[in-house]
Parts: sequence; structure tokens; C-alpha cells
Amino acid sequence: MTVRVRFAPSPTGYLHVGGARTALFNWLYARSEGGVFLLRIEDTDRARSRPEHTQAILDGLSWLGIEVDEGPVFQADGIERHRAHAGALLESGAAYRCFCTAEALAERRAEAERTGAGHGYDGRCGRLEEAESRGRAEVGEPFALRVRVPAEEIGWVDAIHGPMSFPAGSIDDFIVLRSDRTPVYNLAVVSDDAEAAVTHVIRGDDHISNTPKQIAIYRALGLDLPTFGHVPLILGSDGKRLSKRHGAMSVLAYREKGYLPRGMLNFLALLGWSPGDDREFFADASELTEAFRLDRVLKKGAVFDLEKLAWLNGRHIARSDVSDLARSVLDVLTEAAEAGGTDLAATHPTIQTDAERLASVIELVRERPRTVPALVDQVSPFFALEIEYEQAAVDRFWKRPDEAAGALRALESELPEVSVWEAGPLEAAIRGVADRLDVGAGKVINPLRLALMGQGVSPGIFEVVELMGRERVDRRIATALGYLDAKTAMA
Repeated sequence: MTVRVRFAPSPTGYLHVGGARTALFNWLYARSEGGVFLLRIEDTDRARSRPEHTQAILDGLSWLGIEVDEGPVFQADGIERHRAHAGALLESGAAYRCFCTAEALAERRAEAERTGAGHGYDGRCGRLEEAESRGRAEVGEPFALRVRVPAEEIGWVDAIHGPMSFPAGSIDDFIVLRSDRTPVYNLAVVSDDAEAAVTHVIRGDDHISNTPKQIAIYRALGLDLPTFGHVPLILGSDGKRLSKRHGAMSVLAYREKGYLPRGMLNFLALLGWSPGDDREFFADASELTEAFRLDRVLKKGAVFDLEKLAWLNGRHIARSDVSDLARSVLDVLTEAAEAGGTDLAATHPTIQTDAERLASVIELVRERPRTVPALVDQVSPFFALEIEYEQAAVDRFWKRPDEAAGALRALESELPEVSVWEAGPLEAAIRGVADRLDVGAGKVINPLRLALMGQGVSPGIFEVVELMGRERVDRRIATALGYLDAKTAMA
């Protein structure tokens, strides 16, 4: 048997992290079993479906690297088949015509609430004689179709939760075809999955209540049941269902925030799945595919931890190909320059022409940043024509402007004497300045770091000085001294 799975989002919004995780689990299972991954767009809700949302779903899957084997197919294209399956249910007696109006159902529900009685459907139309039911339909009385739910337990062996069941009487006769002849979700899904020969239905725990209804439809139509597997819901840090306040966004929003697709994929895979050991870092999709097993999906909800996402993304940045990171850096800086009404050559004069130096800078700084913008912030000072000083760093390291200026002036005198502009000789010179000033090395290094980078943190300062180059270092120190002297004069 060839494993066939599907991801079936509705095009009523963008591909959010919960949907992306479901798609990923289906895709990984298909890949690990040599199976087929199908994309179905469930667009029967025409009032809310939008073509741009369909495209956003496709773009999100593409960005994550989740390749679709078949599709997309559109649920709305199967509406005649859905109706035919509904007709087969009616013909076999597994479904019946329900003439109850929405108003009548609402009145009965309200009365049941007043009296404290159960307010499920009472099955009255299922007790009509066939001749009366057919006659009312023939004269044009509107009706929906309801499935007769068998008076027995409905159970299945879930691929994730194990044996599950709904007791007899817990499910009312339910509608599968509305009075306007549009199919209801559960009928359309069964019809579509059967048509596509889906062998495994892997979806969120929020669909568990749909499963017994779908099993009833499968059995009534004489169709083979797929294997059902329900993955745990994604929760916020407060244990409640994931929402926007927890960080639930379109996966493409994470792209815009500077997360790498490999980092996002790694993070999503760990939301409710464990490889069975202590591994958390997976370099790429092939490593995930090799490790993925459906029986390793967890039963309880997974917590969406933005800090863990950032940590994983940082590890992927640190291990990415330097040329890929260079392209990302250039893209971000180019966009920023154009937004400011200029071009990259004006803001970072040599960054496009000195590929070797850019690669060296990225190698130096990439262990610390957790997002692409953070990486850009570390790379930019090495090439920028001008830098801005972080106020928090100024308050901390240039709190006494005269002392900071004293350290920088000593460096301004000492660094030109360094004949070999490499980290070792530069370290000796910088530490020598601290010794002569009779201060700790930090009293010299931290003011220098802020002068060169505009930031309070950076990779090793001696490597920074080496890569920044003699001319730029001299210019940055002179600019910083001008700033500090002005600050001292104002004091």
C-alpha cells in the first residue's frame, strides 16, 4: 500500500503556524514512508474564500520547502460528487430528508434550554413514512439530508492516541446536505478523501469530534476507512490555545521577521513530536525525514515558545552557507537604503564589491544573531559610511565622556604604530593602552567597541578591529571623539 496523505486548509486566511505544522507532519510522514503528499484547498465557503489566501498558502509551503506531490485540488470542484454521495446515502436509507426549518430548530433548542432537557436533534423527520417524506419533497418543500447515526459505539484506533470511541447515543443524526443542496464539511471531506485514495488522515485534535461522523459516512457508503491520527494542539505559554497574543502569525510573517525556513521547519517539527532522543537541532528536511515516525508524535499539547524558535534559528544562521547569508544581508540593506531614498552603494560603499571581506565578517559575527535583521545589525557597521550609537550602550560605556575620550585618544595614538594589522598585535597594543592608563582592559575595550560598532556587544574586539581595517578604525575613533568632546562641553 502506498501511503497517501493530504493537507486540506481553507483559503479564508493565511497559512498560520498550526496549519503549517499539520502540513509538515503529513509531508514528513509521506516522505518517510515513500508516499504521496496531496494539497486540497477546501474552498466550499465561497463567501470567505479568497484567491490571495490560496496563493499565500502555496507561498508559505514553498518557503518552508514542503513540496506538494499532487494538487492543489479544489474542494468546490467536487460538489457534484458530494451530492451524488449524499444521494447514495438517501437511497440506501442511511440518510433521510429533514424538513425542519432553521426557525423551528431554534425554537426547540430554546425550549429545551428553558426546561433543562437535552437540545440535540430529536430525529422526528427520520420517523416519517417514506411515502410522506417523498411526497413532501415532490411538492417542493425544502429539506436537508441527515445521516442516521447507528445506535452503537463508534470507535477507531488512532495512530497517535490509540483506541478512541464515542458511546452510543452521544452523536445526533447530523446534516450532510443542506436544503440549498450544498454539502456539509464532513460529507465533502469523506467524499474527497475517498476519491483521492487517502490512506492516512493526519490532522489536529480539534477534529476528533468530526471523526465518528466521518466514520459513519464511510461505513454507510461502503468505503474503506483511512487511518486517523490526531496531533496535539499548539498552546501558548499560558497553556491556552495558541492565538495572536502568543505569536500565532502567518508563517510568511516569520520570514519577514528574519527567520530562516530551515529554522522555522525545525521548530515546527518539535511542536508535538519527539525524535526519541535529546536531539533538537536538525540541519535540514532530510534529517527530519529520516528521524520522523508517526508513533513519536506526542499526545499532549505543545507549547509555542518564541525563545526556542529564536535559539534554533540562531543555530541555523550559525551553520548556514556564508554565501546564502551574504545574499540575505545584501537584500535587507538594499531594501533599507531604497526605503531611505538612496541606494546601497551610498550607504555601504564597498559591501557589494568586496565579497571576500563580507564573507569574513559574516564568519566572524554569525554565532550570536538569532534572526537575519540581527545578523545585518552586526555586519552593517563594518561597511556603513556612518553609524548611530545605541543609547543604552552610550549610557553604560560612555557614561563619563572624559574618561571614554581619554581611552580613545590613547588608542588614536597607539594603533597607528601597529605595523601588522592582525588580531594578535592589535590585542597587544590595546591591552598595552589599558596598562599605561592603569585601568582594566574593559575600560578601553568597551568604549572602543561602541566607537567602532555603535553597539554595546560584538564578537571579539580584536578580530573586529582587524576586519574593520586601519582607515575605518581611525575614522570611527575620530568621530567618537568629536561626539564625546561635544558631550563633555555640554556637561
